[in-house]
Amino acid sequence: MSDPISDPAIHAGEVSRRGLMLVLSSPSGAGKTTLSRRLLAEFPDLTMSISVTTRPKRPGEQDGVDYSFIDRINFDLMINKRELLEHAKVFDHYYGTPAGPVEAALADGRDILFDIDWQGAQQLKQEKRDDLASIFILPPSTKELEQRLKSRAQDSDEVVARRMSKAADEISHWPEYDYVVVNQDMEDALGQVRAILTAERLKRARQTYLVNFVKRLQDGQ
Repeated sequence: MSDPISDPAIHAGEVSRRGLMLVLSSPSGAGKTTLSRRLLAEFPDLTMSISVTTRPKRPGEQDGVDYSFIDRINFDLMINKRELLEHAKVFDHYYGTPAGPVEAALADGRDILFDIDWQGAQQLKQEKRDDLASIFILPPSTKELEQRLKSRAQDSDEVVARRMSKAADEISHWPEYDYVVVNQDMEDALGQVRAILTAERLKRARQTYLVNFVKRLQDGQ
């Protein structure tokens, strides 16, 4: 069965749908990065927003793929030039979303995934509310969150303790999100996020081809 959104007979020469900004936020260790990777692997038409950051690369990360790694001077220049849709300080380092690639993707009907914290989500909401769908990922328990942080073996005990102390504040922002998913089981959580993405893509306001399509139906075409 053909997909009406992609059928050129329906909207020849038109952008069928305005792009969507899908935000995933969570306390560190709750699973948003894993969920992001699974979504990107499953949906080839979904692309990751590449943030700029002043923090050092972690093992296995690639510049321009995971993040664009820049120094503080250049980060401040981007802020001054209003080249960032959002920016925040997290654990002594700075992160931000370049505006240009996001604007181009939305206009071209492409969806963008954001793995950002609540500060960034608030700023995106102020700038791009109509284009945004936000999801907060909760852990099933504090004990499980701590265990996940320790088992990934990326951080020292001191850093794990800092992340745990910050988790309560991060979790307090859950009511600011459109959706909340409790990540008790990764497959179940992925299914819920997948359903949210599908529903958001089908929102009437995002399906820009519908006005002309319905008009043609009314004209008997």
